[in-house]
Amino acid sequence: MSRVLRVTETGIQRMLASRAVRGLRVVRDDLCTVRADPLLPSKWLRWLPHGVLCLAAFGIVLGGTAQLQDNGHLGVNGFLIALAQGGAVVLAMWRPIPAWWLSTGATVVGAIAVNGKLGMDGGSGFTWPWTAAGIITHLLVLLLLALRARTRVSVEALVITALVTYLLEGVWGASHYEPTGVIAVALSTVVVVLGIAVRGRREARVELGRQTSLTAEERARRTLLEERSRIARELHDVVAHHMSVISIQAQVAPHLVENPPAELRENLEGIRQNALEALTELRRVLGVLRSESPDMDAPAAPGTDLHSPQPTLARLETLVENTRAAGLTVEVLIVGMRSSLPPGVELSAYRIVQEALSNVLRHAPGASAEVKVEYHTPGLRVSVTNTRPDRPAPESPGAGHGLLGMRERASMLGGELRAGPTEEGGYQVTAFLPVYPLAEGLEYSGEYGEYTVRAIIPTHASDTSDASDASDASDSSDPSDSEDDTA
Repeated sequence: MSRVLRVTETGIQRMLASRAVRGLRVVRDDLCTVRADPLLPSKWLRWLPHGVLCLAAFGIVLGGTAQLQDNGHLGVNGFLIALAQGGAVVLAMWRPIPAWWLSTGATVVGAIAVNGKLGMDGGSGFTWPWTAAGIITHLLVLLLLALRARTRVSVEALVITALVTYLLEGVWGASHYEPTGVIAVALSTVVVVLGIAVRGRREARVELGRQTSLTAEERARRTLLEERSRIARELHDVVAHHMSVISIQAQVAPHLVENPPAELRENLEGIRQNALEALTELRRVLGVLRSESPDMDAPAAPGTDLHSPQPTLARLETLVENTRAAGLTVEVLIVGMRSSLPPGVELSAYRIVQEALSNVLRHAPGASAEVKVEYHTPGLRVSVTNTRPDRPAPESPGAGHGLLGMRERASMLGGELRAGPTEEGGYQVTAFLPVYPLAEGLEYSGEYGEYTVRAIIPTHASDTSDASDASDASDSSDPSDSEDDTA
């Protein structure tokens, strides 16, 4: 029985010891730390300097009144002079230059009023021409003046302060007093220099922010121009292919017909010449774009060389595999029957998916992505959705520039692009690229795979009939639209 009691007591002691050790560890973790824990931003903190200055003004009124009435023998006038000095501090928060004049004037009036009464009590302890309250007042006013006025104005105020002090103490003078002119001018100089330095630093920080904003805007504009140049080069390859086919067909067509008429030969030759001229102009424009690109001599990445075939959705799996090799989990979902699309649509869809996956790698570390390609009758819908990242993304100077290029590609084909956060904390980029652009007055409407053709209702009643005629004409010209409204 005693053995059981000893075992129980030992267990209780160990449990109490472990709890005590854990408690000491908690206290150590809570109190033995230097981690930052700043106050939450509050609108009341913005008024803290105003409150401190008002409190200082109240102290100046009390201290100045006591000194001028007890030692200066000014009576009620001493209270008025002290009140003017305290009011100068409050006024300096909104009108620093009038406040400086008020502080200087109160000091001069007080010095003149006290001059004839110095030594009345048989002592020589009165501070003249600047009282203690007057020095504090003038220092606060000069600091607020230097923080907001130009440097020239602050220096002028300092020079006039020194000149007034010299005239009162050096030229006029008095007897039985403790001089305060030198210390007042020295402290005023220190305060003005400090205020000018703080103001200069603040202006430099504002200017740096403005320059940074201008640099970001210039970078965004340059990125947009580079993306447009890249789109133009890629479109050149697509358009040049079709123009070359037109030229060759126009050249071969007369040989496919026995004894073709002269008018036919002439028209086909004109088509061929126009196609060749268009090709020449395209090559000229492309040459200008290439010469303006600063990185044309740099080695290109695989599949991005100017003379290599432009990518299409057939290379989507290769793109996804390369992205997976970079460490991103990607799933691909194909909806609908694969169909032949115009080269421009396939190229833009590939580039949008490529840029969206690059953005996931840069801005959503640790997230997974899903690429969804939907084939519909009106056009192609592609979306790239990523989950919530598991850690903060490093800063990227080109944030937002990729979306500019994707929007340019979508709008170039008459489509639209949407980008924004998801409810789960991820991000989604969705683009709809129509197969063929619609006529003026018509647009694609709908989302999530259900697209229909509708007429844009004009604002004027006189144009309503024209819009309805355009809608009827589009419906009658393509009877399959009624069957292919939804995909």
